[in-house]
Amino acid sequence: MRGVMNTKAFCAALLATTLLTGAASAAESQSTAHPALWPVAKSQGLVDPQTEAFVDAVLAKLTLEEKIGQMIQADIASIKPEDLKTYPLGSILAGGSSPPLGAPDRSPIGPWVKSVEAFRDAAAQRQGGTQVPLMFGIDSVHGNGNAVGATLFPHNSALGATRDPELIRKIGAATAQETAAAGFDWAFGPTLTVPRDDRWGRAYEGYSEDPEIVRSYAGQMILGLQGAVSPFKGGGGGVIQQGHVAASAKHFLGDGGTHLGKDQGDTQVSEAELIRLHAQGYVPAINAGTMTIMASFNSWNGEKMHGNKSLLTDVLKGRMGFDGFVVGDWNGHGQVAGCTPKSCSKAANAGLDMYMAPDSWKDLYANTLAQAKSGEIPMARIDDAVRRILRVKAKMGLFQQARPVEGKEAVMGSAEHRAIARQAVRESLVLLKNNGVLPVKASANILVAGSGADDIGQQAGGWTLSWQGTGNTKADFPNAQSIYSGLKETVEASGGSATLSVDGSFDKKPDVAIVVFGETPYAEGVGDIKTLEYQPGNKTDLALLKKLKAAGVPVVGVFLSGRPLWVNPEINATDAFVAAWLPGSEGGGIADVLIGDKAGKPRTDFRGKLSFSWPKTAGQFTLNRGDKGYDPQFAYGYGLTYASKVRVGRLSEKPGFTVAADNTSNYFVGGKTPSPFEFRLTPTTAVQIRPVDAGNVQEAGRQLTFSGDTAATAALAADKAFDLSFQANADIDLLVDYRVDAKPTAPVALSIGAGKLDVTPVLEASPLGEWKSLKVSLKCFQAAGTDVTKVTAPFELSTAGKLVVSLQSVKLTTDPAGAVCPGKASQ
Repeated sequence: MRGVMNTKAFCAALLATTLLTGAASAAESQSTAHPALWPVAKSQGLVDPQTEAFVDAVLAKLTLEEKIGQMIQADIASIKPEDLKTYPLGSILAGGSSPPLGAPDRSPIGPWVKSVEAFRDAAAQRQGGTQVPLMFGIDSVHGNGNAVGATLFPHNSALGATRDPELIRKIGAATAQETAAAGFDWAFGPTLTVPRDDRWGRAYEGYSEDPEIVRSYAGQMILGLQGAVSPFKGGGGGVIQQGHVAASAKHFLGDGGTHLGKDQGDTQVSEAELIRLHAQGYVPAINAGTMTIMASFNSWNGEKMHGNKSLLTDVLKGRMGFDGFVVGDWNGHGQVAGCTPKSCSKAANAGLDMYMAPDSWKDLYANTLAQAKSGEIPMARIDDAVRRILRVKAKMGLFQQARPVEGKEAVMGSAEHRAIARQAVRESLVLLKNNGVLPVKASANILVAGSGADDIGQQAGGWTLSWQGTGNTKADFPNAQSIYSGLKETVEASGGSATLSVDGSFDKKPDVAIVVFGETPYAEGVGDIKTLEYQPGNKTDLALLKKLKAAGVPVVGVFLSGRPLWVNPEINATDAFVAAWLPGSEGGGIADVLIGDKAGKPRTDFRGKLSFSWPKTAGQFTLNRGDKGYDPQFAYGYGLTYASKVRVGRLSEKPGFTVAADNTSNYFVGGKTPSPFEFRLTPTTAVQIRPVDAGNVQEAGRQLTFSGDTAATAALAADKAFDLSFQANADIDLLVDYRVDAKPTAPVALSIGAGKLDVTPVLEASPLGEWKSLKVSLKCFQAAGTDVTKVTAPFELSTAGKLVVSLQSVKLTTDPAGAVCPGKASQ
């Protein structure tokens, strides 16, 4: 790779670094990068005389207020269009679960385009000053997964198995068109992380555990998203006029290498390891002309990336020649030592050009402006940041009015794009085991079972219509096909039959059962796990597989997951086992490979090869090619074909690792209080509890009766405090499914610690005897006084009056639809 130092020079430079720091262990503990050690790259197509002359002219006209505005990005859920008549912000984003204006989160492109237009129109009405076009960003991480009707491509962990850079470029181009059609001009991707610990909840956002695949894909995805970047021409077409969008290579740097796989954690590696493993994708990305790069949440040896000047400025913008702009991640600047989401000069001085300040933008604007006026942020740094932003906007074509793809509904889920996605599904399937049952004859009588068989939301995974990919129904995917539907369509065309039976029951014995099961959707933070064992302690899917095997039915397992998991028992309970990853909207791609012709001959062969090593035990969290003692169940690069003669024998069913459940999100579910939570009533003379039926399940609820004799509290509490700061920052909500059985006679407070909210109006408005749901953002409790870093009781209901209320469930939810923020209760 161009610019990598030879071994002798590298060792000499590293030795010099060690001597300078004064300790042999400094290379392991340092958080200051040394540019001479890093590979050389150079942004292609971003700097040219015409563009720089145009930028010079605009920059000269901007006031300081306008310059600071360019450096701040707000989320669509926390800013109104009319705010832009006063605040000259440079960018808007729509976060993972932020809805378009006045419309549901799950909306087609129409409401998204109207929202973008509303912000543009309001910005144009700002009086005086210089108009600079807005830049709209969105997480199009596997297609434009925010808009109903979009094509959803397999997630990156699946794409790594294809080993097909040309396909990656086609996916990028299709994603760009569907992003631009919805009114957005900036996709927050590709993710160039190299996940090294499969417990990490974002592992599926990485192409591979090994940088070789990331290196081969990075430039191709950039070129697909952005197209070729050409010199700025005042009246000519930019990237957006060509049906492309700006890319954002992310997350710089080392997000996949955090200690224990903890999201937003600390990457404790030497500088040499940071370069060798985590920086390799950025060279081809920069060389391909990526317009933006996103700073990472993680730390490197204790220093947060958003504040690491040696990496953001000295390495990225200096040694690696990046001429675009660096954008932050969701309030990531607030995690820098000495900073808050509302104030962080250290991030700008470190090299952050645009703050992602979704809900903190207004205070951040005021504080950053004051820091600029005082000289705390030098004017040269401000001008450099704004120059970079204006350069990208010019190259994008945002100063021109034309948006030829915007609003084009036919682009969304087009036949061409779906065909690309279906190809990606076919190529990404990895055959782990085939003891003679595949391919299935197209004329066969097939039973299709399992929770994922007819669930498009499950096969699509996280970052799908909502941040965590939860709360979706089949109706939300009008242009998609479930795995069952694809199987049914394929076999019926050849005289066979496919019957859906999620629980595996049947009247007539089938020729074969295809069981589709696996992880339910998740995204960052929420997706972090403690063990690689699939369904530890509650192996319902294994029971389904065994039931079918016991009935003498040949079983094909189709496993949906964002990462390799320990599934030895499930593999043993099948005759064939396919790692299908998270295939997205085109379930028919599964049938293309699993179903043969009428005679049982293959129509399409398996070609997927593991880009992540598959574990032999549940404790092989860091199982990566080249590691000392590398001992996988299925090695990196493994993948059978129909020509393979390999027969997989019985695998060990000893997990080799167990872990106690770490529950901080489910407080009362299914009639139970999962550990470590329990109901606590104070005083027991004034509030009582008894089981009631709920959700058509006997005694699955609990009825709380407050006598009104004295002030009383019913709480769900743990034995020790736990931290919900991530959940609060991520806009996660407390969800209470309740039924009012007797109206309150006095004010009622819902509390988490010191944060008390008045829910009396909610309970008074609830019809007697009807189950309702109350969803309250953790940020509401935080604003009312809750210390989210030390939570013991995540649910407390208190009143001095009479009240009878039943609970069906109390838990955290990532779906913000319908959330409210009751007023602060009087103390």
